[in-house]
Amino acid sequence: MNKNLVQYGLDILTTADPHQKAKKTRHYTQEWRSSKIQELGKAREIPARPARPDKPELLMPRDMPKRKRGNSVRNKVALLHALSHIELNAIDLAWDIIVRFSNLYQADGFSVPIAFFHDWLKVADDEAKHFLMLSNRLADWQAKYGDLPAHDGLWESAVKTAHDFAARLAIVPMVLEARGLDVTPDMITLMRSQEDHITADLLQEIHDDEITHVRAGTVWFERYCAYHDKDVESYFQELVRQYFNADLKKPFNHPSREKAGMIRDWYEPLADEKEDKNYG
Repeated sequence: MNKNLVQYGLDILTTADPHQKAKKTRHYTQEWRSSKIQELGKAREIPARPARPDKPELLMPRDMPKRKRGNSVRNKVALLHALSHIELNAIDLAWDIIVRFSNLYQADGFSVPIAFFHDWLKVADDEAKHFLMLSNRLADWQAKYGDLPAHDGLWESAVKTAHDFAARLAIVPMVLEARGLDVTPDMITLMRSQEDHITADLLQEIHDDEITHVRAGTVWFERYCAYHDKDVESYFQELVRQYFNADLKKPFNHPSREKAGMIRDWYEPLADEKEDKNYG
């Protein structure tokens, strides 16, 4: 029997090795684009959490050591290791959206077309590319993913929104990935000030790809709101207050958010009054 996209997604979610997870994602994306995978499929049992390797050690966010900005290999390794962990989770988040909401394809009532799954497969492929790029850069410094601890708060939002399509879009691409648009330009500036243009160029590519990921979130969130006759601004704010349980952090990268379809009136009322001076 030919495998379908949902089965491949379940394979990714149950693959613990991070490099295999990324490489399989890139391979499966090519299979879909070349029509070697033609069926979407439906999921029956979905893992609550994706498989993870023994390393890195996962800590509570409050227990994570503070990263420093100085021009040292140690500091750069810490930054890129943290980003690698985010990208690894992002691979699983994209596949989880594909698998978990496959029931909405050609569903009665609100449904999504096959274009929805094209969008999230592209997101998964981009995140896999980012993870492998970051891994290669870490290797330049004789480091690898798993060498440092990482925090275990990234999957919490996925668990909270597992039952709610609109909430998943509001929190994952429109809050968490949009946060990446805010903080990455400062990292790029820092790397260029240190004349590390290899890392700066890598981060720029990640930032530009992430605009399209946030855009995927806004497009399908707006579609959901239109179907259910909900005001996009007020419903987004309602879901963020319900599921995110924290103020959004300033400063915002308004130009990149605008390219991603985010409107200031949606997110500015949710912001903390203080500006976050850190870059991640």
